Parts: sequence; structure tokens; C-alpha cells
Amino acid sequence: MGAQQGLVHIYTGTGKGKTTAAVGLCVRALGAGKQVYFTQFLKDGSSAEISQLRALGATVDIPPQQAKFFAAMTEAEKERCRTAQQRALAGAVAAAADYDLVVCDEIMAALALGTVKLDQVCALIDGRAPGCELVLTGRGAPAELVERCDYLSDIQCKKHPYEQGIAARRGIEY
Repeated sequence: MGAQQGLVHIYTGTGKGKTTAAVGLCVRALGAGKQVYFTQFLKDGSSAEISQLRALGATVDIPPQQAKFFAAMTEAEKERCRTAQQRALAGAVAAAADYDLVVCDEIMAALALGTVKLDQVCALIDGRAPGCELVLTGRGAPAELVERCDYLSDIQCKKHPYEQGIAARRGIEY
């Protein structure tokens, strides 16, 4: 890793583009020869950008996910989901010692559901190598994380095609 000081980014809010912003930063870092680690929480890894991140040289680690929303899961499925989210967090913690850029996509959703804990995310921030840039995405960033970040992008939805009945489109929304 370079001697550059790593900073903490949070991309939050109700608007579209949090993951897209994180992926864009990954592409930029990869283009500059940096090592990139990307993990997702509560997503199944089927989004179109995942294969391209791998092709560009990023390490992408997405634990197996359930195909349904957390609230619709059985208790056994919820426990498997918690285990998968803890594995994703452990991977990010390990990567934060060696990689130039670590992205934890949708970690705010995992926090909101309690599949990861705030003190664990704070430990990730505090324990990363000095040159590790860390990106945390998802709606509803808690105040404790907002206080600790260096960049805060609050992306707000003002208008969305979903309101007109247009479904999510591959390559645009996912």
C-alpha cells in the first residue's frame, strides 16, 4: 500500500446511485494500480457490475445470500443470513489490513437489520491500515458513523421511474 492516508467514505440516502458511486471509485482505483476489495451485504451478487469488477482485477467477495427479504425469512434462514453477513464483515476487516480500497456495499442495511453491529463497523474503521480507503454504503447511515467519516454523500431521491410503474432494469438499476 502507498503512503497516502486512507479516508472513510459514506454513500447514504434514499436515492439511486450509492453502489454505482462505490463501483466508480473502484474503477478509478483499479485504473491507478490500487488493490480493491469489494463485498456486498444482503445482495446476491447478481448485479451486472460484479463480473466487470472481477475482470478489472478487484477481489470481489460476496457470501451466499437468501433469495428473499430478511423479514420474509424463517428463523433458520435469518440465522444463516446473519452468519453470511458476519463472514462478509470478517472478510472486509481482513482486507482492510492489505488493500488500498475496501468497499462494504449495503452495510447500512445489515446494520439496520442487526446482522452486523455498530461496534463491529466502528472496529473496521479504527482497525484498518493507515493507507486503506474505506467505503460504506446504504440507506440510513447512523450518526456514529457519520461523525467518523471523511466524505459523506447523502443521495436523495427526488424522482424515480419506479413511481411510474417502471421495474428495475438490468444494467441500469442492477
